[in-house]
Formats: sequence, C-alpha cells, structure tokens
Amino acid sequence: MGKIKIVVGLCVFAFVISVGWQIASCEFDNYLLKDDLKDVAAMGAARIGLDKPESDDDLRAAVIHRAAEHHIRLVPDQILVRRSGSRDNPTVFLAAKYQAHVWMPGLALIVHYTATSKG
Repeated sequence: MGKIKIVVGLCVFAFVISVGWQIASCEFDNYLLKDDLKDVAAMGAARIGLDKPESDDDLRAAVIHRAAEHHIRLVPDQILVRRSGSRDNPTVFLAAKYQAHVWMPGLALIVHYTATSKG
C-alpha cells in the first residue's frame, strides 16, 4: 500500500509540474511578445529619419516575425494597428490576440492572451 501511495504521489507531482511549466512558458512568451510590440510600435528608425514610416502591413509582418521567435503563431487578422499623433511625431498602438494550448492527459486547456504595446 505504501508503494502505491508513493507512485500516485509522484504521478500527481509530475502532472502538476508539467502543467505549471507549460503555463509559465506561455506567460513568459506573452511577456516577451509585449516587449517586442513596444519595440515595433516605437518605430525608432522612422522616428529619427533613418527610414520611411512603415505601413500597417509592414508592422503586422514585423509582429508576426517577432511572435514566431517566441513560438507564437499569428495571422494578420489577429493584429490590431492604430495610428495617432502627427506626421512628425506619430504614435502607434499594437495589439495581438491569440490562444495558447496547455496539454494535459485527456484534454487541452486553451489560454487566451492579448498582448499590447502599452505598458
């Protein structure tokens, strides 16, 4: 009876660690994507005159590329681009809505995320 308790306890422990690791990984990737959205929205080269301002499609492509680096799959429809400000001092807001899957034996948990370029 004692060995069964140990085996069951180890299985439960392994399950909790596995699920916790997957959720922590998703949260960390979301944090990194938020940081990348801030970088893309800053449009550093265009702001100081080294490059022409990027179009909405260029910004979406940059976000998709940065998300792929973090194993997040996005399509252009999942990315919102809003522009404001003047031509000399543009402000860009970016948001990406996506889902991540946490796999468990017998089922999958779907976690919804919205990463934005705002703090």
